Amino acid sequence: MKYTLLSFPAAAVAIGLLAGSPASAQVVTNAAQVQSGTYDVEPGHTQVGFSVLHFGFTNYLGVFSNVSGTLSLDAKSPASSKLSVTIPVSSVQTTSAKLDDELKSDQWFDATKFPNATFESTSVRITGRNDAIVTGNLTLHGVTKSETLKVHFIGAGVNALDKKYTTGFEATGTIKRSDFGVKMYVPYVSDDVQLRIAGAFEKQG
Repeated sequence: MKYTLLSFPAAAVAIGLLAGSPASAQVVTNAAQVQSGTYDVEPGHTQVGFSVLHFGFTNYLGVFSNVSGTLSLDAKSPASSKLSVTIPVSSVQTTSAKLDDELKSDQWFDATKFPNATFESTSVRITGRNDAIVTGNLTLHGVTKSETLKVHFIGAGVNALDKKYTTGFEATGTIKRSDFGVKMYVPYVSDDVQLRIAGAFEKQG
């Protein structure tokens, strides 16, 4: 992963946000106050994290990045909202370069044959002021199955750095990788895969 030091002005803005400056006051934390419209995934701050139980010893973590897609957000009728995302499988990254290459191989995700995973929402069920259950079709490794995510709204407002209206969510869920034909080392490496997703979206138009 690449890390870039913030310039002094940018760092000052970031510190101000954390300290509760006027800029942070513009962020709303009630989903009903979000601006409706069409949003694009902001890939720089969107991550699809996953973890598996490795031989019963550790919950081993990895992440996919460079996500793209759109969110059609209807604040007045949230159940009408739609989400479509594409995840490049070759973006998979762990703390081991050797394992990264292995995961891209045909023993695991087979990124050459199946370069993308996709998720297309089919329903949104509101469960609380800032919470929803989103069901959709997940396509991975050439297999499509209906999966469910618990989604929590975090906040929305104008990004103090790039001045773009941004909204963010966290999603969690569990899938079985064998359902998608990714069976290597099951059960020594758990079949259950825990997902934790940070989703950032920028309003278009």
